[in-house]
Amino acid sequence: MSESPETHSLVSASSQLNLTDTEEIDDKEFDIPQVDTPPTLESILNEPEDEDESFILDDPSLLNIENIDAHSCETSSLASSDSGDRAHFKRRKKVADSFSSIHGSVLRHSILKGVSAQITSAADKVDAGLPTAVVVSSVIAVGTSHGLALIFDTHQALRLCLGSTTVGAQYGAVSSLSINHDCSRLLCGFAKGQITMWDLASGKLLRTIADAHPPGTAVLHIKFTDDPTLAICNDSGGSVFELTFKRVMGLRTCDSRCLFSGSKGEVCCIEPLRAKTELRDHPINQYSLLAMASLTKILIIGLKPSLKVWMTFPYGRMDPASVPLLSWHFVAIQNSVNPMLAFCRGDVVHFLLVKRDESGAVHVSKQKQLHLHYDLINLTWINSRTLLLLDSAEKLHVIDRQTQEDLETLDIADVQLVYNSSHFKSLATGGNVSQALALVGEKACYQSIGSYGGQIFYLGTKSVHVMMLRTWRERVEHLVKQERFTEALALAWSFHEGTAKAVIGLAGDPNKRKGVVADKMVEILFQYADRALKKCPEQGKLEVMEQYFEDMVPVMVDYCLLLQRTDLLFGQIYNKLSENSVAKSVFLECLEPYILNERLPGITPQIMKELLTYLQENGMMEDIETCIVHMDITSLDIQQLVQMCWENHLYDAMIYVYNSGMNDYITPMEKLFHAIGPTLHSGKSLTDEQVVMGNKLLVYISCCLAGRAYPLGDIPEDLVTLVKNQVYDFLICLHSQESDSEEEVYPYIRTLLHFDTREFLNVLALTFEDFKNDKQVVEYQQRIVDILLKVMVDNSDFTPSQVGCLFTFLARQLAKPDNTLFVNRMLFDQVLEFLCCPDDDSRHAERQQVLLELLQAGGIVQFDENRLIHLAERAEFYQICEFLYEKKHMYAQIVHCYLRDSVRKKEVFNYVHDILSIPGYSPEEKQSVWHKTMECVEELISVDPSKAADLVATHFADEIQVIIEKNKDQHLLFQFLKSLIDPRFREGAQMNQEILQMNPNIIELYVELLCQYSPMDVKEFLQLSEHYRLDETNQITQKHQLYEASAYLLEKKGDVQGSFQVMLKVLKSKLSKLSNNEELNEKLLKDIEDTLEETISLCQRNSHSLNQQQRDALWFPLLEAMMSAQKLLKGPASQQTSESLKHLTKRVLNSMTGFIALPSVLKQILHDPVYGKGKLGEIKGLILGMLDTFNYEQTLLETTTNLLNHDLHWSLSNLRAAVSRGMNPKQDFCSICLQQYKRRQETAEEIIVFSCGHLYHSQCLQSKECGIHLQGHMRWICYKCNSSTKQGKHRDVMAEVRRGKASSLVQNKIGFGHPSGSTSGGLKSSSEATLDPQQIQAFDELRRLYKGTSRHAVLTELSHTRGNERYGLHNRAQGGFASSSIFLNENFKLHLAPPPATDD
Repeated sequence: MSESPETHSLVSASSQLNLTDTEEIDDKEFDIPQVDTPPTLESILNEPEDEDESFILDDPSLLNIENIDAHSCETSSLASSDSGDRAHFKRRKKVADSFSSIHGSVLRHSILKGVSAQITSAADKVDAGLPTAVVVSSVIAVGTSHGLALIFDTHQALRLCLGSTTVGAQYGAVSSLSINHDCSRLLCGFAKGQITMWDLASGKLLRTIADAHPPGTAVLHIKFTDDPTLAICNDSGGSVFELTFKRVMGLRTCDSRCLFSGSKGEVCCIEPLRAKTELRDHPINQYSLLAMASLTKILIIGLKPSLKVWMTFPYGRMDPASVPLLSWHFVAIQNSVNPMLAFCRGDVVHFLLVKRDESGAVHVSKQKQLHLHYDLINLTWINSRTLLLLDSAEKLHVIDRQTQEDLETLDIADVQLVYNSSHFKSLATGGNVSQALALVGEKACYQSIGSYGGQIFYLGTKSVHVMMLRTWRERVEHLVKQERFTEALALAWSFHEGTAKAVIGLAGDPNKRKGVVADKMVEILFQYADRALKKCPEQGKLEVMEQYFEDMVPVMVDYCLLLQRTDLLFGQIYNKLSENSVAKSVFLECLEPYILNERLPGITPQIMKELLTYLQENGMMEDIETCIVHMDITSLDIQQLVQMCWENHLYDAMIYVYNSGMNDYITPMEKLFHAIGPTLHSGKSLTDEQVVMGNKLLVYISCCLAGRAYPLGDIPEDLVTLVKNQVYDFLICLHSQESDSEEEVYPYIRTLLHFDTREFLNVLALTFEDFKNDKQVVEYQQRIVDILLKVMVDNSDFTPSQVGCLFTFLARQLAKPDNTLFVNRMLFDQVLEFLCCPDDDSRHAERQQVLLELLQAGGIVQFDENRLIHLAERAEFYQICEFLYEKKHMYAQIVHCYLRDSVRKKEVFNYVHDILSIPGYSPEEKQSVWHKTMECVEELISVDPSKAADLVATHFADEIQVIIEKNKDQHLLFQFLKSLIDPRFREGAQMNQEILQMNPNIIELYVELLCQYSPMDVKEFLQLSEHYRLDETNQITQKHQLYEASAYLLEKKGDVQGSFQVMLKVLKSKLSKLSNNEELNEKLLKDIEDTLEETISLCQRNSHSLNQQQRDALWFPLLEAMMSAQKLLKGPASQQTSESLKHLTKRVLNSMTGFIALPSVLKQILHDPVYGKGKLGEIKGLILGMLDTFNYEQTLLETTTNLLNHDLHWSLSNLRAAVSRGMNPKQDFCSICLQQYKRRQETAEEIIVFSCGHLYHSQCLQSKECGIHLQGHMRWICYKCNSSTKQGKHRDVMAEVRRGKASSLVQNKIGFGHPSGSTSGGLKSSSEATLDPQQIQAFDELRRLYKGTSRHAVLTELSHTRGNERYGLHNRAQGGFASSSIFLNENFKLHLAPPPATDD
């Protein structure tokens, strides 16, 4: 076939497969070293596979598609497009250091326009049909639906058209293609099962194979192996065949061998291991490995030297519609190159590494899995570290295998990918495939995707597309073209640092590689700067321009510093940005964070000066100070800097300038002293600014004496000693340089002492600690101590606290083992007298605290302890006394100290508790504290009764009687006992109940005190408490006229009538007050109502246990009291009061109707003068209310009766159906002897069938002791269900059978035999009127489910009630119903839920 004039070149002349014709790279331009011998693929694969070395070399045998056509489809990754513009950040914010998520556009997507155009033309002009399959090697072969194979060369020219439409009509569509390793043979598989072999050099048909696999099945896969005489075929029946090509005496033949039968599980994907030329000598190749994917598992087999299965791997759970995928590739792991199989079905990709050991065995090891969130339909290696995955939504994912990171995602739906569904469904042969294979074929596209040399080819319905990795330079430039400079720089930096993924085009020496990338980054930075200035918004607010440059300038600064190109930053970049004033200001301002982080070492004097000028002009003085202390200012004007710092109160910067610029450490001190000294000496308060200066002065002196630079860093080693001596000399000088006649001696030390004594002494303490072995320093230290004593002792200018701080400082220094200081001991005695002076009550707490710190610091060795205790007690320094007693283990005296200390009195309880509870104290010490506490117990109760009660309950419970006798204050005793024994107020330890039980008089004493101080709480306490005597307690409550409490005690004693009489007396008394009161008294009415409620509750609680006469004695007097009170009412408010009393009377009537018969109640009402006179209307309300209550109870009883009757009927019906249901045996043999039973037998034999399905001969059950005679009948239990596991359980079951409670299931007996006169046997069912054990068990189970009040008892109660309805409630009450009725039982429940559903 002639070449079409429209054919486009597959590869330009400069990118032919011949490497000598490729365009040469200018080594000088890219600074690439010359290499004598180029690296081989094997050497590259042998590179260690780690995270830091992720660069790979382009395969020299790749089909170069770089210049396929000028119309290349540019794509961008989701990762890069999602990143967008840089997020807004404030000034001084650094660029993020992490660039791991920036990958740019990893893939280059191109269309083979020449091939695509000729495929479309062939379909239109020669009826070639639509494309169905593609395979790529040195040529591109495309199969069509009309049986043709179109072969294109490297120029996209159509070189061969194999086959014809006539043959295609016979064979069907081309369903699979394969080219051997030297690109000399092409295998074509067809939809109707035929296979053809073609010579690609001549276009000659070499073989037509029609019998390699069963007829009627399509060829799904045909694959050459590395052996040109061996191929593998997979058909739509799921079988796999090995095809061996032979040539005997000039005759080409093909032998077929079945490797895997589809009847054992259909295989739908095969992949032989094929090695490139460089790896043909790999030892694994001798096995000719083949991977097969069936619908359930993966298999790896070896075809040579003999067929052998090396591994099987089941999928596990997966979607049955997902497509099995296989792909081989050689990878380098641990310095060895071995094949790795990637396989997937669904959303998990597995990696299997295949190795051959020294013995010749093949080992397969699992590697790290790749979990995805989408299902795959294709999986292809693009190189040893990168995979290309196609999901079911036709989105392409570039995955880095090591990090499992998704580098880029492309949507290739526009490709219109060709699917192989029709071949998997074998439509050309009648669709004779399984449903499972047809379901998998819905998304099968095995033949539409081919790979060769790192390039992936996708066959669309009208075009062929190619995907390949971009070079690193292309990826960067792609972002630059889109003006995404920030992302381009981030991506280039990842190439520079070796953290990028899927890198192409970078190899060789790492330093050279970094140099190439750095040059590219510099180029991008220049472009970025030009673009920033060019696209600057010319109009608008200043804030908009500032924000614009804040998003760009820090990026340039950051990458210049990362590349260590400060010359570029302060040269060309700064010159470019200086053209715009806003850009320049942003540039200067963003330098500050780098200066503070010490990342900008080589800042030029010009930039430094401009930065300080800019900050000063904008009033950013704090920023100036922070920058100055991090800069080398030797090249600046020192005097100007000092003046600026002093005028703007930048003291840190001023000190730094003096120290670093002039090595002057004393002048800053003098300036600060002169600023705060006069104010301190005049006695005035310091301003906030002066306080800051004083604090900085103290820190500065501390740094100088410790050898540290201020505010950061260290003083040069050669200046440390000099600076230290200068500072000491400065501090101890007698007068300042500009002193006058009024200046006191040692002005500097005096100033620091007045400013902050404690902190100045702390500075000296740190200094004394640092220089112990320096003789000269020791002399300075002694001199300073002498000056301090001279200045502070006997000087009224200093407070006791300041003097105490001095001596605390001295005590700490003198207590050190290597102390060299000398202090006169008399001075300590003098200070002690000063602090303990009893004539001065001012600053008492301050003086005590100072003396305590002095003693704790080691100053106690300077004093006589006895004299110290005497002075402390005289001065009431109880904390000092405690400190001294603690040293002497005189813990009992410490209790006395706490009690005398008005501030810490309440802490005595915790102290005593700790001494008596915590181990570590001797018994004698604990005993002394115990006795001391007992002596002071009355005082302890007065301090805090609640805490005292807690302490007594824990440690002094046995002495409670003595403690009560000691306490004379009745109110304190009441508070104490309330916290001790009243459960409503007890918070701490609980009092031992045995002690209270043995001493009831304690509780009775508390009750009496409670009656006095809180009478309203007496009854509640009696209800909550125990261990008191009823008679004695009742006398106490009656003595204090607490009748409700007395009534409660009488009721508790059992005297219900007496309790009622007390409550009735109280009620009558209150009613009498109400009748004598002519005006309406709401409070009294409420009081009467509360008392009546308590009385009614008393009657209701006890009516159940009384007979009818006793109930009448309770309820009728109460009713009489309420009705008689209404006769005595008088005054204008009597009508309203009468209505209230009638309402209360009605409440009494409603409450008593459950216990008193209705006629008796009506009789009592009608005999009353208040209700007996007048018309019926006056008592109509009472009678109607009683009748409503009666009707309600009658309706409730009738409804309950109906529910229970319906429930009982349903239960019995369900039970009858359950026990009369037929049974179906599980087997036709005895479960013991395992012999079959027959429906016709010579001898009669009884068969026992249980509802569980087991069947037995009766004799077999008897032999196992599973039958027992009970009440004249044989009872059986199932042997297997009840005794097959535990003999003990079997014995328990038999015992239950004897008791009439069988645990086995329902059984039937079936007998076999010959009735007289009959020759045929039949089944005979025994009939028994009584319930067998299984029926009894079912009934018991049903009763258990509805366990509650006995139905018999319920029905008996209801029938008794209904039978006596005509006699009224009176008879019911007399019959004892109120006291024994099941309806009044608190456990009575009504099962109103619907019955459970049963299986018929």
